[in-house]
Amino acid sequence: MDIVFDWFNSMDSTQKVYWGIAIFFSLFFLLQNVMTLIGIGDMDSSADVGDVDVPDTNLGMDGHDGTLGAGGASQLFTLRNMVNFMLGFGWGGACFFHTISHPMLLFLVAVLCGLCFLAIFLFLFRQLMKLESNGTMRIQDCVGMGCDVYLRIPAHREGMGKVQISIHGSVQELPAMTDGEKLSSGTRVTVVEVIDGHTLLVSQNS
Repeated sequence: MDIVFDWFNSMDSTQKVYWGIAIFFSLFFLLQNVMTLIGIGDMDSSADVGDVDVPDTNLGMDGHDGTLGAGGASQLFTLRNMVNFMLGFGWGGACFFHTISHPMLLFLVAVLCGLCFLAIFLFLFRQLMKLESNGTMRIQDCVGMGCDVYLRIPAHREGMGKVQISIHGSVQELPAMTDGEKLSSGTRVTVVEVIDGHTLLVSQNS
């Protein structure tokens, strides 16, 4: 431990600042991600990549395409993004301290490193969101698809039943109604439209 303190105390004051920032935010970054993995924290996805309007489903899932929505620029100023930026800033200044002698130029290079870190983490996070959303069903995608009645559907929208529909490689059971006669279990039907954002309107195949 004394060796570490001696090494740190032997630095120039400016170098100490960069190393201090690098070490502090590296530890903070590590703690933040450990907390996320064990479920104490969250990925703050809406703050980092912006919200994208996606039709509601009864599956309880949110959609993201990784782009900044309206007001998304202000969402760049989040704790997670600040940590990512300072991580790059600190390590950039520490690594280039002996290479770049001009303090202002070194500062600009450190800022550039911080922006690069921020861009890299945003890109990686967006790719993770895309992978997650690939398996997420949007109920509007069901329109025009064929499916089977799972629970009997009463006639003329007088009640609700259920259909089994296969989408994106998985079978879902969704609430359904019909404008026609009642539909018994096992009847092959086609999705005509989506009612209230979560109920399928179906008609019997002719």
